[in-house]
Amino acid sequence: MPRVRSPRKSSMGVWPRKRATQPRAKVRSWSVKKEIAPLGFPGFKAGMTQVTIEDNIPNSITKGDNIVIPTTIIECPPITVCGITFYKNTINGLSSCFCVLSPQQDKNLSRSFPLPNLNKVQVSKTGQTSVAKQKTTIDEVSLDSFDDLRLLVHTQPKDVQALGRKSPDVFELAVSGSKEKKLEYAKSVLGKTISIEDIFKPGEYVDARAVTKGKGLQGPVKRFGVAIRHHKSEKTKRGPGSLGPWHGTNYHRVAKAGQMGYHQRVDYNKLILSIEKEGKKVTPIGGFLRYGVVKNSCLLIKGSLPGPKKRMILLTQAIRPNKNVQIQAPVIVSVSQRSQQ
Repeated sequence: MPRVRSPRKSSMGVWPRKRATQPRAKVRSWSVKKEIAPLGFPGFKAGMTQVTIEDNIPNSITKGDNIVIPTTIIECPPITVCGITFYKNTINGLSSCFCVLSPQQDKNLSRSFPLPNLNKVQVSKTGQTSVAKQKTTIDEVSLDSFDDLRLLVHTQPKDVQALGRKSPDVFELAVSGSKEKKLEYAKSVLGKTISIEDIFKPGEYVDARAVTKGKGLQGPVKRFGVAIRHHKSEKTKRGPGSLGPWHGTNYHRVAKAGQMGYHQRVDYNKLILSIEKEGKKVTPIGGFLRYGVVKNSCLLIKGSLPGPKKRMILLTQAIRPNKNVQIQAPVIVSVSQRSQQ
């Protein structure tokens, strides 16, 4: 038999393999949509189950039959719009110019960042006191003062029993449409809540952005899948071996030990099977392991998603959907509620 050599494995598509800066995923590019609505929504991964659906994919060998597919449950409580961030176009891209906050804020929002005191009393040099008002309100914003805007939203983790915390996650969401319609929509939702039903519909494709499960420091065998060398090899058995001219100690393409997991990843074109307003309909008996009972609205997404349970997953509109495949929302026959205990 030939001698097995496998000094180089894995992909260089994602590099460097270092830890994410925070457990919440970032969005570097947003899709384009005709309807006026936010282009994303957060959710918390509850677990996976089995769903029986009627296959409606065209040209499928099982079309019209009932098939069982693995499904991920994502709990999506409503989010609150706490402010609006306005941007100007510069040679280096968009640059924030000012922000307008809602006059009424959640009391738990101060756990994430210090809120400005709009009624703070200022004392002048002459000894007179004056109330410092907010410099800019939403009614004073004109179309000439900005080029783009983003919604400043925060989650409501107090509504998710499994998280066990009160400090919300604060981030920005892009809005589709023209500048005039964006400003009109932002004024209508400032200080209000947005639900998952207002953004996504069953049968749509979304992109799931999350930080994967962290595995700490791992060696080349587990991290890159290099072959274990012969037991009489010199120096080491679990190393990459002789790579010829790749003998540099700091060469970035050589498989070495390092961080594995806790990386930001994107799963493209994930199909939304259904949106359930009551999560108890899809929760297994006794609840999900290491999560519990889903009590808010939830998404049923086909397949698996990155990240462990309780991790926040940011769902965005598909940036590169397959336009040749038109898939409608499948008919769900049953959802497995078998106990996971």
